[in-house]
Formats: sequence, structure tokens, C-alpha cells
Amino acid sequence: MMRWKKISDAVVRRLPLYLRVLEEAHQSGETKLMSSHELGERAGVSPALVRKDLAWFGEFGKQGVGYEVGYLREELRKILNLDREIRIGLIGVGSLGHALVRYNQQRYAEDSHFNLHIVALFDNDPSKVHRQLDGMLIHPIDALAEVTKQERLQMAIVTVPAAAAQQVADRCVEAGIRAILNFAPAKLVVPAGVYLANADVSLEMQRLAYYLGE
Repeated sequence: MMRWKKISDAVVRRLPLYLRVLEEAHQSGETKLMSSHELGERAGVSPALVRKDLAWFGEFGKQGVGYEVGYLREELRKILNLDREIRIGLIGVGSLGHALVRYNQQRYAEDSHFNLHIVALFDNDPSKVHRQLDGMLIHPIDALAEVTKQERLQMAIVTVPAAAAQQVADRCVEAGIRAILNFAPAKLVVPAGVYLANADVSLEMQRLAYYLGE
């Protein structure tokens, strides 16, 4: 893995797109081989970019033949660490948090290859703490460090109000969590070695609204 440390985030962001295309092709059994042109077309990028991205990690295809779908699929799963369970804590069990838990639990149950698993829940609302959601106990946020260690959490999903988001992110970092997916409408700051992704639904809807004008 050390040789991949200098890979840009732009490349890493495209790998799940390629994996999704390969997963769909593998599940349908429609083809055993796929060219960089077809893979790029389905993923929405150029064939040259597909070849360049994959070349960072090794030689996966043969010129004039293409990529073997099953093999490349498994290799990308290894590169993305998706060949093992990634244990996740969700912080903020409101409407959005509740929906994400339900989606994740269903996907995890139905897809044997889906290894991103929410296994711990946290909130600071006394009416929610110590209750259960889908068979999981909702812990107080003060227990984050302890539960992170017990449950071997590696990733956190933050669905708290904007005013609390930075404090929650700081607690995640202190607990040893190295990857945070933030749904709160707030700009968070994390130290080097901790990876942050933002999913701001409101901003995306506002962006789309621009195209609806006459």
C-alpha cells in the first residue's frame, strides 16, 4: 500500500465508479471482458483516463483484448479495501441518520460483497440514548472513544446539526477514527492522516436549481 500513497484523490474518487460498472456487468453476466472504451463510457470518463487511472496500481488488461471483468472487479475491491468489513459508527440518529442506517442494514443483508457496515450508533438526545434502532443500541456521544475501541470502528458518518459538527469530528479524531463522511452543512477541519468527505444535499439541490431557470 505504501507505493500508492501519492495517488491523487481525483483518481481514488473514480475507482468506485469503475467498480460499480464492473459489479453490474458481473452480476448480469453480460460480458466477461470489457474494453477501456466501454468501461469509460459507462463510468462517464474517457478510455485514456481509465487506462491512466488503473496503471497507477498495476497491469490489469491486455491490449486489444480488454479487462477481465471478474478479475478487475476483485482487484479494485482489494485496492479500495472493500475485500474486508469496514466497521462504521453513525453519529446523529435523526431523520437522515435513521434513513442511512435502514439503507445500510438492508444493503449489507442483501449483498454479500457489500462490506461497509454501520455497527454503532450515537446521539446526545436523552430520549434516544440507550434505546435501539434496528437491533443496535444508541450510545451517548460521550461513549464514542470507548465504543470505537470495542467495535473497532474505522469510519464515522456525521449527521448532526452544523453547530455540533466540528466538535463531533474532533471527538472522532480523538477516538482514532481515520475516515469521516460529513452530512452536516458545515466546513470541518481535520488533521493530516484523517480523511474527510462532505455530502451536502442542500448545496447540490441549490446547484441543480440554477438549471431550472427560463
